[in-house]
Amino acid sequence: MTSHIHYWNYPTEIYAGEDALGLLPSVCKQQHLRHLFLVSDQGLGKLGISARAKALLEAADIQVTLFEDVQSNPTTDNVYAGVAAFQAGRFDGVVALGGGSVIDAAKAIALVSRQATALSDFDWNVAFEKYPSLGSFPRLGVPPLIIIPTTAGTGSELSREAVITHSAEQTKHVVTHAELLARVVLLDPALTTGLPAHLTAATGLDALTHHIEALVSPLYHPMSAGIALEGIRLISQFLPLAVKEPDNMAARTQMLVASAMAAVAFQKGLGGVHAIAHALGARYHKHHGLLNAILLPYLLKANAAAIEEPLRLVARVVGLPGERVDDVIDWVVQLRQALGIPHTLAEIGMTGEESDLIGAAAVADLSSADTNPIALTADDYARIFLNAVHGRLTES
Repeated sequence: MTSHIHYWNYPTEIYAGEDALGLLPSVCKQQHLRHLFLVSDQGLGKLGISARAKALLEAADIQVTLFEDVQSNPTTDNVYAGVAAFQAGRFDGVVALGGGSVIDAAKAIALVSRQATALSDFDWNVAFEKYPSLGSFPRLGVPPLIIIPTTAGTGSELSREAVITHSAEQTKHVVTHAELLARVVLLDPALTTGLPAHLTAATGLDALTHHIEALVSPLYHPMSAGIALEGIRLISQFLPLAVKEPDNMAARTQMLVASAMAAVAFQKGLGGVHAIAHALGARYHKHHGLLNAILLPYLLKANAAAIEEPLRLVARVVGLPGERVDDVIDWVVQLRQALGIPHTLAEIGMTGEESDLIGAAAVADLSSADTNPIALTADDYARIFLNAVHGRLTES
């Protein structure tokens, strides 16, 4: 292992540093994987990144089949197409190379390859009633996952969940299983330098949203809370630098680390930002990180009465002169503005015409709504959605 690569095992094996991708053949051999199903997307294919990973593996005498039929906000159709391709071969592992959409699709493909009804059996809304702890999940022998993120935002590389859009219903579902944690994660900042500035900003604010929503969740999980605070500090320091200087490897590395940390932090829960964003992403097919970035201050305002103490800690770690909820909201708004993120959903084409439908979908998303600091109704979510459409940040 080269000296500039950092190694951690928390909560799985992680190698972080420039050129970490080069470790892919050796970590696959360590995991006894010789015939791999490589999930990526066509965008990375055009950039030559997936071809590079494939060539590295083949040079090490590891067989690889590339699957690129994954869209932004991956669908059940993408998953089932991937499962058919996986089951047509004799693969012993899955490599996910891409952003959150690719990683979620790869995890779902691996899971469904072992249980055809897994997307419904392990839907978050029912899974934890049947399986209250990780040890209670049935053992399926899910193929080992090696995950290499190319964006710094979703944290999916360190989670046991996948977010999949139901193709017919146009609704997002969170699927979870104990065996979806990657065996190895490679965090290579060089893979993120080609990301356009607006996507670096949106994915970075996605990670910030994960940390803030985890921190203000009402669940008691002090380990995740501590990680959330450090993640917020890293993002406040390094996200503006990563956007301004896209080839700054130190900033890119810290953003990848902060993004991965978010998945450990949100073991404590997420909240209303994700409840609305999931509904909007499934319905309107907008970028998840961008939706989170726009929605975050509106949900902070709606939850203000219940989040004064955790946001006081946020104000301290990012060095704000004031410690009120409104001081943190102002900081988020100013950060968004500096990074070129829109202030309203109207600016990305939303009218608010389906507010009742969005409110109902948000409250039904138990994976996020259940851990919002305040128990919000469908009408509450509809109102917050409309506030975000029209830019009404003074209304709680």
